[in-house]
Amino acid sequence: MPQLGIAVAGAGLIGRRHIEEIVACDATRLVGVLDPAPTGREVAAAYDVPCVDSWPDLFDRCRPDGVIVATPNAQHVPGGLACIEAGIPVLVEKPLAPTTAEAEVLVAAAETSGVPLLVGHHRQHSPLLRETRAIIDSGALGSIVAVSGSATFAKPADYFDVGGGWRREPGGGPVLINLVHDVNALLGLFGPIVQVEAIAANATRGFPVEDTAAILFRFASGALGTFTLSDAAASPWSWEQTAQENLAYPTFPDEDCYRISGTLGSLGVPTMRLRTTTGEPSWWSPMQTRVLEVHRTDPLAEQIAHFAAVIRGECAPLVTGRSGLETLRVIDAIEQSIARGAEMAVAS
Repeated sequence: MPQLGIAVAGAGLIGRRHIEEIVACDATRLVGVLDPAPTGREVAAAYDVPCVDSWPDLFDRCRPDGVIVATPNAQHVPGGLACIEAGIPVLVEKPLAPTTAEAEVLVAAAETSGVPLLVGHHRQHSPLLRETRAIIDSGALGSIVAVSGSATFAKPADYFDVGGGWRREPGGGPVLINLVHDVNALLGLFGPIVQVEAIAANATRGFPVEDTAAILFRFASGALGTFTLSDAAASPWSWEQTAQENLAYPTFPDEDCYRISGTLGSLGVPTMRLRTTTGEPSWWSPMQTRVLEVHRTDPLAEQIAHFAAVIRGECAPLVTGRSGLETLRVIDAIEQSIARGAEMAVAS
């Protein structure tokens, strides 16, 4: 089967990761890079493909079968709309848009046109999350009562210098850049979130954007959740540092970033330690412990292979534009809660 030509808009950190996976995937080849910065020309030259400055040039010169939009957040919607108007399937990096209103425009355009719109919540392609969903669906944990999660890690100082320092400003903090992944994962595992309450601080770095936040979730199922977030903490309790999926990060295989509690048992993720009751549930009763074996793969690689299958019409998108929009609605409620100091309902 001939390889599909994929173009990438944005040659930053995540754009280069996508390019690596496109080149490594048997089903795809890189046909062009859209990025007016010198970095874009350097990356394109390294892979011997054109580097262009505009969407019309990308479509005319590179003729891609699909496009990945990995630009700064503010450019996600214009890029996504350009692809949809050209009839080209597009995978837009998370967050789908800077605001829910903009995301709604993009999702409506995709659904009206029938052009596939995928969102780069790549963890949904993780075997660890698939196995976690299977355990929950099997009833082994009983009814889910609570989940506690964390994404606490330390971003280096030069991370905030990229692109003129936009990551120091509102919208460039860990709520929109990092927590958005965890919210999408929680929605996939436990269903709709209907209410949130959150507080945030910027005391560590003093930037206009938050560096730390604490969030409460209420799920439609009745389960409750807590989450601790910080990109200024020297700790290993994040998905990247515990999942052993991206070995560019130092890994801590005996740590969990999600702890799921049910009426019959509990599960730590990603250690996959499953503890279930051996009799009547009671804190006096012993529990059986098993560690589930899961074959780990890189979700970014799985995502590229899936994108190719969607382009060929072999399957529907796993993470749709609407899924990205639902995630953004939760993030929007979190940001409103931080701003107002109050509980917020999640828009439906």
